[in-house]
Amino acid sequence: MNYLKKILYSWIDRLFLSGCTSYNSLQVRKSCRSKEQARTVFAANGIPHAEGDIFFSPWKAHRFARKHGFPLVIKPNVSGFSRGSHFPINNYYELWKAALMVKIWWPTSVVEKYLQGKNYRVLVGNKAIISVIRRYPPFVVGDGKSTIAALIDEENRIREKMGLYPVIHPIPKSRQIRRYLRMQGLNLSTIPEKDQRIILFNRISLAPGGVVESIETAQLPPGNRELFLRILELFQANILGIDVIMEDGIEQPWDAQKCIFLEVNSRPFTAMHAVPRYGKAEDLSAHFQRLDALEVGQKELF
Repeated sequence: MNYLKKILYSWIDRLFLSGCTSYNSLQVRKSCRSKEQARTVFAANGIPHAEGDIFFSPWKAHRFARKHGFPLVIKPNVSGFSRGSHFPINNYYELWKAALMVKIWWPTSVVEKYLQGKNYRVLVGNKAIISVIRRYPPFVVGDGKSTIAALIDEENRIREKMGLYPVIHPIPKSRQIRRYLRMQGLNLSTIPEKDQRIILFNRISLAPGGVVESIETAQLPPGNRELFLRILELFQANILGIDVIMEDGIEQPWDAQKCIFLEVNSRPFTAMHAVPRYGKAEDLSAHFQRLDALEVGQKELF
């Protein structure tokens, strides 16, 4: 049985977890594998999180929408890299479509209230804040004379020149990008006004061309630092990637604004912290050298 588990985990690791770290024990990984587990810990310890529910039947998501209204988020209970996530959902047609499509990724799903704000990944480990990045969906900024297609080409050239590939991806002119533009009454031939920001897709993940901005850890208020380190202790982890949305920004106290903690990642993808499109790239090697020195058993088991 253990041999079969090793084979299965090896397949999962190659397919879904390539580039993700392995610094936590199997016990820790099991304790925060799903978004439901993280929400349970957040709720028990007074940590703000989105009001939501776990569902198998889409009718349960429908009832949640009737009670709480829109906008909403639907995502798999177990996943990473924003796979299978749908937001913002603003009507029942979008709700049912998302509630069915999300099943591709995991049998049980999450429906929760949507908060429009700034999306961050906070990397904590070694009893310290290792790195903070803000995550953006793919976008371009108009110059008043170039089409969206030309702006995409120029942005991709900048990314290549900065050496962001292959961790950060080029923005594709894919069907999903073109569809998202149509929803805004735009297309690849549209010429945006000068300084107009055009969002090309709703997801913040890297695959459709999302980027990150590094935030200096010194900018975090003491209360924010204490809360992130407390979460690390609650899960008894060596390292965590903590996902949080803050309405006013991570530079402001968490308890003086609307904010929701989304999930914790026991096998965070750390490579993106080294290739910010905006902000200063940081040398995090000292942190990872200490983590590399840890003896972590059962890495081969899921």
